[in-house]
Amino acid sequence: MEGPPRVPNETLNFTTDDARRILDDVFAPWIKDLGLIVEDIAPSPQGEAGAILRMPFSPRLCRDNGVVCGQALMAFADTAMVIGMVAASGGYRPMTTVDQTTHFMRAVASADVLADARVVRMGRTMSFGRVTLTSASDGKPVAMVSSAFAML
Repeated sequence: MEGPPRVPNETLNFTTDDARRILDDVFAPWIKDLGLIVEDIAPSPQGEAGAILRMPFSPRLCRDNGVVCGQALMAFADTAMVIGMVAASGGYRPMTTVDQTTHFMRAVASADVLADARVVRMGRTMSFGRVTLTSASDGKPVAMVSSAFAML
């Protein structure tokens, strides 16, 4: 049986500062308006390459009852996974989302959200990942996201 994807040596040279520059240089202005923060670029305990990002709470991201809207959470997860893929590649590589499936587990209100983005398989033409979104206030899961990307 195959184990988790190994972290490429290039990932070890890819830093959080590199990821922050890509976040600033590559993404659309409205994604930048989310104020995302790259907290860490590191393998998981299972050895999967990836990234940890934070989406700071803002009332602008909320529905009328103070709950962070699903659209913001999905955009956050997609962006976090791109950063995870870039970290696994050791640098920016153009890609586009082919599929994203989100399972919302609970609402998050008045709290930052953390994304733990992990590369499941990095391929030449297609790559796959998963993101776990959690509330920063209590560490409880908010959503699970699986995604596929075409590597351009």
